[in-house]
Amino acid sequence: MRGTLHVVPADDVRWLLRALGPVFIRTGATRHAQLGLNDALKSSSVAAIRRILTDAGPLTRYELVDRLRKRDVRLDPRTQGPIHLIQFAALQGILCLGPDRDDGESTYVLLDDWVRPAPTPSRESALAELARRYFAAYGPATVDDLAAWSGIPMAEARAATSRAHAGLVEISIRGKPAFMARKSLRQSGNRSTAKPTVRLLPAFDAYLLGYRHRDFAVSPAMERRLQRGGGWLHPAVVVDGRAVAAWSLDRAGPNARITIEPFEALSRPIRTSIDTEGGDISRFLDFAITIRIGKPAPSPVPARGKGLPPPR
Repeated sequence: MRGTLHVVPADDVRWLLRALGPVFIRTGATRHAQLGLNDALKSSSVAAIRRILTDAGPLTRYELVDRLRKRDVRLDPRTQGPIHLIQFAALQGILCLGPDRDDGESTYVLLDDWVRPAPTPSRESALAELARRYFAAYGPATVDDLAAWSGIPMAEARAATSRAHAGLVEISIRGKPAFMARKSLRQSGNRSTAKPTVRLLPAFDAYLLGYRHRDFAVSPAMERRLQRGGGWLHPAVVVDGRAVAAWSLDRAGPNARITIEPFEALSRPIRTSIDTEGGDISRFLDFAITIRIGKPAPSPVPARGKGLPPPR
């Protein structure tokens, strides 16, 4: 889940925590040790956080740390210790983000005060639901993709997929088993292929992000262009599910412009669809945009270093 904040429906938060909380608590143990957050400190701190928020929530991070200090829980606010401790409490279902203050600062509240109590399924059932949701949203995808996207171990991903199998259909992607929701398969069979489907996907779009590998949708050369380091996934032009170009929006000066950097020649129908997509972006952002489509970029040729054999 990339270690980022997620906005989820209130009805889903408890089973998601049951499925994923133990995974990220386990993977965070090494970092906790580096920050001096041992098991005894974490246990006493979480109990104190529950009492503090019961009595005085909502509270900002600094207010919460100050009240912990008054209860003899010493955390250095200059380190990442406090936020890791808050995350630890959140993964246990103790707290979540609450209302922002007037100055925009976030606050924390007890989850039970913010979201109505509900029965929590077993972890096995929660993982099966996670697999059903994943393959419905991202299918066709492999079990390896599910593990990479969610962070759960491969053994748990396999077991979750097996439990969710009744609602899935198995297909093959380049000889490897993959899964998708049965309903999605029926819907995909009704689509017309007469006109290309073109989308200008934004940075970090889930279509390219939610998988271990996306090589059937992104060529190696295209992947190097879209992922240029720093963990950044750049915007992509996708035609019938396959990335064919990168794009960027420049709003400097009085005129905004979308620049398309294709990796192959783009047909007239594709160019027309790009214009349509650009018009929709212009409508949404409420300012005029021009579109410039560059020449196809040449395929990169690896440089031959000293002592390397000639290409075959």
